[in-house]
Amino acid sequence: MEPAAQNPEVIKPATVEHLSPSQLFWRRLRRQRIATIGAIILGILYVMALFAGFIAPYSFEPQDRQRFFHSPTWVQFRDGKLVVPRYVKKEGTFKYEASPTDHQPLRFFVRGDKYKWLGLVPSNLHLFGTADRVNYPVYLLGTDQYGRDIFSRLLYGSQISLSIGLIGIALSFSFGMLIGGMAGYFGGWSDNLIMRVSELLMSIPGLYLIMALRMTFPPKLSSAQVYLLIVIILSFVRWAASARVIRGMALSIRERQFVLAARSLGQSNLNVITKHVLPNTFSYVIVAATLSIPYYILGEVVLSFLNVGIQEPDASWGIMLNAAGNPDYLQNYPWLLAPGVAIFITVLAFNFLGDGLRDAVDAKA
Repeated sequence: MEPAAQNPEVIKPATVEHLSPSQLFWRRLRRQRIATIGAIILGILYVMALFAGFIAPYSFEPQDRQRFFHSPTWVQFRDGKLVVPRYVKKEGTFKYEASPTDHQPLRFFVRGDKYKWLGLVPSNLHLFGTADRVNYPVYLLGTDQYGRDIFSRLLYGSQISLSIGLIGIALSFSFGMLIGGMAGYFGGWSDNLIMRVSELLMSIPGLYLIMALRMTFPPKLSSAQVYLLIVIILSFVRWAASARVIRGMALSIRERQFVLAARSLGQSNLNVITKHVLPNTFSYVIVAATLSIPYYILGEVVLSFLNVGIQEPDASWGIMLNAAGNPDYLQNYPWLLAPGVAIFITVLAFNFLGDGLRDAVDAKA
C-alpha cells in the first residue's frame, strides 16, 4: 500500500503551527460552549429588536381601557389549529377567565398597527394576531396598568435598551483608545495630565455622576433627545477606565521593533498610533467592550426607572419596571416583571460571551 505521506488525496489536519492568529482565536472560542450560548441568545435578542414592529402584535402606545392588568393570553390548540380564547373580566376585579367555547383562530402575517421597517419603510404587517383584534387580543405577557401590551412594549423597549450599549461602547472606547494611546505613546506631561483627569473622573461614584450630569439639562426633552443625552453621559463617564488600560499597553507597544521602524520611515505620530499601536490593543478592547455593555444597559434602566431617562409613553426596559416598583402590583400581577427578566437574561448573556472571548484571546488556552 502506498504510504499516506505520498498519497496526494490524503490531507493532513491543520496543526496549531499552521493556523493564523484569527483561526486560533475562533478555534478556542468554539470550545467555549457558554460563550456560544450567550452569543446565540444575544443574536436572537438583537434580531427581535431590529424587527420589533413586525414581531410585536401591537404598537407600544395603544391602550386597551377594557383590559387593565390583563393576564397573559394562553394560546390553545384545538381542532388541529391554534386559537385565542375570549377572556371575560370578573366584575369588580382585574381578573380574567378564558371562555371554554368562544375563541378565534390565531393568524400569521396579519394587518394591524402601523410602524416603520428598520425605522424607514412604512408597514402594518405583523407576524401574528387575530381577525378581531378588539374582542380577541393576543397579550402574550399580559397588559400593564394602562392596558398596554407588555410583549409589544418589551420588543420596542429593547430597541432603546440594547442599542444604547452598542452606541455607548463605540463612543467611549473610541475616545478612550485614542486618548489612552496618545498618553502612552507620548508620555511626559501629557501622560500625567490625562491620567490625573481620568483618575479624578474614576474616583467619583458613577451613579451619582450620571444623575448630576442628567439634572443639569432641561427636564422637558423629547425621547430622542433624552436617548442621545443618556448615550453621551454614559460614554463620558466610562472613557477614563478604558483610556487608563490602553495607556499601559501603549507604553509597552511603543518600544517594539515595528513601531520604531514606522517612526524611522518618517510616519507621523498620528499614523503610528492609529495604524500600529492601537490595533495591537484590539484583543483587550473586544473583551472589555463586551463585558462593559451591560453597564450601559443598566445605566439606561436606572435613569428611566428614576424618571429621568426615557419618558412615557415611549418604551424602554427601565420605564417599564416602574410599575413593578409598586408592591401591590408586583404581588398580584407578576407579569409586570417581564422587563426585569429580559434585563437579567441580556446581562447574563453578555457576561457569558465576554468570559468566552477573554479565554479565547488568552494564548495559553
